[in-house]
Amino acid sequence: MLSGNGSSLENLLEHIDAGQVDAEVVVVVSSKEKAFGLERARRRGIPAVAVPRRRYPDGKEFNDRLHAELEPYDVELVALLGFLSLFELRGRYENRTFNVHPALIPAFCGDGFYGSRVHRAVLESGVKVSGATVHLSDDQYDTGPILLQEAVPVLQDDSIETLAARVQEAERRLVPRAVQLFAEDRIRVKDGRVRIEDDSAG
Repeated sequence: MLSGNGSSLENLLEHIDAGQVDAEVVVVVSSKEKAFGLERARRRGIPAVAVPRRRYPDGKEFNDRLHAELEPYDVELVALLGFLSLFELRGRYENRTFNVHPALIPAFCGDGFYGSRVHRAVLESGVKVSGATVHLSDDQYDTGPILLQEAVPVLQDDSIETLAARVQEAERRLVPRAVQLFAEDRIRVKDGRVRIEDDSAG
């Protein structure tokens, strides 16, 4: 699920094509009709559908439609890759939905913190480290258990664009790894924390 350019989707698909991730993208859903990520999916023959958030002022109705679009595909994992709206799990997708956030949660996150807003806040705060987070989703913004994180330095001459590029590089490493961990059934959640099981035995 996405809302924009779909570069994270493309990155994931490239890792799948290379045999580095044991997964198949069965459908792409966007909250914006003109998101280029939909075109990326269609070029690869992947079903792609828009559920425009602006057409559904009520969040419940919006999520009704999202769930209706997912239903035919028997989806095992939902990856929120730049999806800018709240996706309700509804008892079906708990611990089977993850979100990517361009900062080190719990810093610089929550409702209203997305895209360049995050990087601007990081730069204005004067912190020396930012990064990327993949976390399991719950029914709030950026509060679910953390699965993976990678720190990146904040340089003194950084702009929003240069910092964003560095964080995106980290995201491109984390997302395929997160999907593969799910494919290998190595993710466990207990007391609100994620444990990644060792695969050395298998």
